[in-house]
Amino acid sequence: MESLEGLKKFYQGKKVLITGHTGFKGSWLCAILHYFGAEVSGISLKPNTNPSLYEVGGIDDLVHSYICDIRDLNKMEKIFSEEKPEIVFHLAAQPIVLDSYTDPVYTYETNVMGTVNVLECIRKTPSVKSVVNITTDKVYQNNEWNWGYREIDRLNGYDPYSNSKSCSELVTDSYKKSFLEELGVIVSTARAGNVIGGGDFANFRIIPDCVRAMKEGKEIEVRNPNSTRPYQHVLEPLFAYLMIAKEQYLDKSKAGSYNIGPDETDCITTGDLATIFCEEWGEGAKWHAIDYNAPHEANFLKLDCSKLKSMFGWKPRWNVREAVGKTAEWSKAYFANENVLDTMLKQIKEYLKEEENNV
Repeated sequence: MESLEGLKKFYQGKKVLITGHTGFKGSWLCAILHYFGAEVSGISLKPNTNPSLYEVGGIDDLVHSYICDIRDLNKMEKIFSEEKPEIVFHLAAQPIVLDSYTDPVYTYETNVMGTVNVLECIRKTPSVKSVVNITTDKVYQNNEWNWGYREIDRLNGYDPYSNSKSCSELVTDSYKKSFLEELGVIVSTARAGNVIGGGDFANFRIIPDCVRAMKEGKEIEVRNPNSTRPYQHVLEPLFAYLMIAKEQYLDKSKAGSYNIGPDETDCITTGDLATIFCEEWGEGAKWHAIDYNAPHEANFLKLDCSKLKSMFGWKPRWNVREAVGKTAEWSKAYFANENVLDTMLKQIKEYLKEEENNV
């Protein structure tokens, strides 16, 4: 893929700061950037799952890590001043829809005011040149359409999590127009669909639930088997984030808001995803649906990624079955007490097609 060429060379030696680096996506991003030879720092709370990919993968050894709440502006400013990053990826968030119903105040404080604090630190840090704020596909007002949402569609997430990320988009746009453009800081937002991959230990997510069931020797329980989501391997959006940050660093006209999702054939129901998991895992894995009286979640959600494809020539590399297979591979390596960072680096190289190309 042309859009991925030159990423390693570009990031080698670059000072990159990641908020939310101890999370699932943040840990994978740290591994990629370390492999590229970047100088990586991270701001985050301690991992919010036990176990966590950050700990089992030894990610702490790869980064300058700061355990800090992004609601603490004073501490954040000191870290930015010390690290002087060139590129910032803002991933830190309260990321679970169901948890946002339990604690909406914390969700808004983290996802809205946390974003304000990150942008304020960027405004005061002259070294920063390129920023990507990672939000979600759930920022859109969901009309249960059968077609994908486009970047120009209305932002109005329903639940506290989704709505707070819509607010984060608006905050970013305001800071961009009010301060950052004048300072020469290039900013984009990225709206990714549901990601799967090795090392996701979160609650209320279908693939982690599947993996836990396999560990416990149980049949998988599926809460919403008819809900349709755009599933993709975690490396798909991460490499898109890296590409966007690089391209806008080199050409500010490339900045904008971008949907990042799989091809339409990989927008499947949760039940179909569970079936694919059972087939990829083997060992007689099975699933069944359960009744679950949960708060509102969108039933149908799909993204139109035409803008990203036309702007950068980007396209997904792994289909949903390959994504599930890679997740099963990582999980089995973890259960076998193998070095999971080695498995991560192996999959990163496979994604880049480096092994067969000898890059």
